[in-house]
Amino acid sequence: MSKIGKNAIPIPEKTEVSVENGMLSIKGPLGTITKPLHSMVTVSTENGTVVVKPAHMSKLGRSLWGTYAAHVKNMIAGVNKKYEKKLTLEGIGYRVELQGKSLKFQVGFSHPVLMPIPEDLSVSVEKNAMTVSGIDKDRVGQFAADIRAVKKPEPYKGKGIRYEGEYVRQKQGKKATA
Repeated sequence: MSKIGKNAIPIPEKTEVSVENGMLSIKGPLGTITKPLHSMVTVSTENGTVVVKPAHMSKLGRSLWGTYAAHVKNMIAGVNKKYEKKLTLEGIGYRVELQGKSLKFQVGFSHPVLMPIPEDLSVSVEKNAMTVSGIDKDRVGQFAADIRAVKKPEPYKGKGIRYEGEYVRQKQGKKATA
């Protein structure tokens, strides 16, 4: 029995949920998210709630049950309130700027790094801080991870791109011999 999947997910006002041809579509005030459903999971709407059930009680069906229930919950929350992920840039001479529909990073390489912004996401830049926002939690988190992967924080000085509030454990450098 899935702890997450066994609970019905309430549908808030101004939100519509529909399942057609193996596709789950959730429409809300901020937009629409569509996701394909796995054949091992069934999704239905009953009395203003969304119910996720496994099609078969196999190991795969039970494992996907809670996963899809969590995805549906995140999709419903996303179309009603945007998800945000904040990142900061640490390091002398490290800069980021918005250049049209892409981000331009200067992070210690011999060349600037250009990263196109996906259509369904929005990015705001203030000095050395970036905020990625959108209605799909998966896409926001993945794009934030892609940004962080441009220059991960290094353990000696902590320079790089990090999530807001992320703690980077510092290593001690080489000891100078006397």
